Amino acid sequence: MNKPVLDVKDVPSFGQLVTLSLQHLFAMFGATILVPYLVGLSPAMALISSGLGTIAFLIVTKWQVPAYLGSSFAFITPIIAAKAAGGPGAAMIGSFLAGLVYGIVALAIKKAGYRWIMNLLPPIVVGPVIIVIGLGLANVAVSMAMNGPDGKYSLTHFSVAIVTLAATIVFSILSRGMFSLVPVLMGIIVGYVYALAIGVVDLSGVAKAKWLEMPDFLLPFVHYDVRVTLDIVLLMVPVAIVTLSEHIGHQLVLSKVVGRDYIKEPGLHRSIFGDGLATMISALIGGPPKTTYGENIGVLAITRVYSVYVLAGAAVLAIAFGFLGKVTALISSIPTPVMGGVSILLFGIIASSGLRMLVDSKIDFGDKRNLVISSVILVIGIGDAVVKVSEQFEVHGMALAAITGIVLNLILPGRPKVSDSVFEQKHDVA
Repeated sequence: MNKPVLDVKDVPSFGQLVTLSLQHLFAMFGATILVPYLVGLSPAMALISSGLGTIAFLIVTKWQVPAYLGSSFAFITPIIAAKAAGGPGAAMIGSFLAGLVYGIVALAIKKAGYRWIMNLLPPIVVGPVIIVIGLGLANVAVSMAMNGPDGKYSLTHFSVAIVTLAATIVFSILSRGMFSLVPVLMGIIVGYVYALAIGVVDLSGVAKAKWLEMPDFLLPFVHYDVRVTLDIVLLMVPVAIVTLSEHIGHQLVLSKVVGRDYIKEPGLHRSIFGDGLATMISALIGGPPKTTYGENIGVLAITRVYSVYVLAGAAVLAIAFGFLGKVTALISSIPTPVMGGVSILLFGIIASSGLRMLVDSKIDFGDKRNLVISSVILVIGIGDAVVKVSEQFEVHGMALAAITGIVLNLILPGRPKVSDSVFEQKHDVA
C-alpha cells in the first residue's frame, strides 16, 4: 500500500477540505443526476438524498469507511415500471422496502457472520449481474442519443450525443490531474455547450428560477398514500439482491485501496445497513435508491486521500447544491442526447467493471460450472426474461438473473470456498 496523504481519521485544513470535497462532488455528479433524469425524479432531490445518505452511512460505519453514496443504476428499470403502475409514490415505497431488505440482511450478518452471504454472492454471480446492469440499459442510452423530443430519429440530436461521447472518451483517456477524475462531468459540459451552439437547449427555466429554491420533496402521507402491494414488492425488492452484490464488490475494492479489511471492521453488516438506511432516507424524501460509488473509490485510489471528513464535506456540498434553484434548472435544461452520449460510455463501463471483476477474481471459464452460471445470468438478465405466475406475481430482468445465478451457484457441484480475508483475493477499482 502507498502511504496515505490523509488517512481515514485525519482532519484536513479548510482549504484542503473544500478542494478535495469538490473533487468528490464532481466525480459523482454526472452519474447521480443521470438516474433521476432517466426515471423522471427531481435531480435536486437526488443530490440532497445522496448527501444525507452519505452522512448516514458514515455515522453507521463509525466514521471508518470513506465512501460516497450516489444514485443506483440497478433500480432504473424497476422505478420506471413502478411509476407506470402506481405513480412516483409507488416507486418510493418500493425503494424503502428494498432498503429494509438491507437492514434484514445486515441483522442476519451480525448474528451469523458474513461468510454465508459471500457464499451466496461470489464473483461468478456478482460479475455477470453487474454486466447485466450495464448492458440491460443499452437500448435506453442509444434511444436517448439518437431520437429527438418527438421520439423519432434526428441526426441533429445524434450529433450532440456523438460530440458528448467523444469528449467524455477524450477526457477519460488523455486528460491528467483533476480533469481525469471527472470525465463524465466534462463530457456533459462539452456536449451542453455544443447543444447550446446549435440551438437545442431551452434556457427559459434557468432565467425564471430563483437562486434559493425549495426542491420538490416527495413525502409519504403528504404527496401520496402509503399502500404496500405485492406488485410493488415484486418489482423493487428483488433488485436488492443485485445491489447487495454490487455493495460487497465495492467493499472488497475499498478494503484493498485503503488497506483495511472493512468486511471485518467495522463489519459488512454495518456497511450494508448504512447503504440500506441511505436508500430508506432517500425514499422518504423523493430521491432514487442509493449505492456506494466506484467513481469516488477511484478518486480515493488516485489521490490517496482517505479522510472521511472529505467525503462528509462532499455530502454537505451536495445538499447545498440541491437548494440552489438556478443549478437545478440548469441541470434540467440538459438535452436528452447529451445524457444519451455519456450513458453509452457509462453503461458500458458498468458492464466492463463486471467483466473486470471476473478477470481480477481469476474466474476460469474453462470450468463448465463457471461457464454455465455466467451464461444463464447474462441471457436471462439482458433478455429481460420473466417468471409470471399470476397478474400479481412477476419477477424479471436483473432480479431474476441474480436469483437464478445464486441458485445455480448453490446447487451445482464444485463450489469454491470463501476466503477469510479480503487480502487473499485480488480485486481492483471498478
